[in-house]
Amino acid sequence: MRQGSIPGARGRVRPLTLLGDPVLHTRCAEVTDFGPELSRLVEDLFATMYASQGVGLAANQVGQPLRVFVFDCPDDEDVRHLGHVVNPRLVATDGVTIRGPEGCLSLPGLEAGTERYDHAVVEGRTAAGEPVTIHGTGFFARCLQHETDHLEGRVYADHVTGWRKRRLVRQVARSPWRR
Repeated sequence: MRQGSIPGARGRVRPLTLLGDPVLHTRCAEVTDFGPELSRLVEDLFATMYASQGVGLAANQVGQPLRVFVFDCPDDEDVRHLGHVVNPRLVATDGVTIRGPEGCLSLPGLEAGTERYDHAVVEGRTAAGEPVTIHGTGFFARCLQHETDHLEGRVYADHVTGWRKRRLVRQVARSPWRR
């Protein structure tokens, strides 16, 4: 039997912020208060991510411009990575650059081939203020880079170029959530 609570079990599902909202293109603020409000935000992020069937979610995706993200994401060997990072910094990306399909809960139903490194390291803090370092490979490295980008005010569509970009722009314009 699992010890402790399941992430998000006490959280509430918040509405997702969709592409076009300025909060997605604004650098998020550093967290300075590691109190109960931060813990509630982390719980809400997990609840929202699970309800939306995502593998990661940044605070600005629920309208909170703070440097926090959560994840429940496998790597390429199907090892599950579960956690959260407060005030993350992407300190290393290396290895092979791979173009793979990437989607986002803030662009529901869409995806595009996006280039990412297959290894990433993020440093930050837990909601309790403890230091944490997270190493990711494969799909999990993509997730770490994607969520860190959100906190810098970027979405995966900002990395897409050429015909993939043109196709994605057309798909966004036709999406029912854009109306």
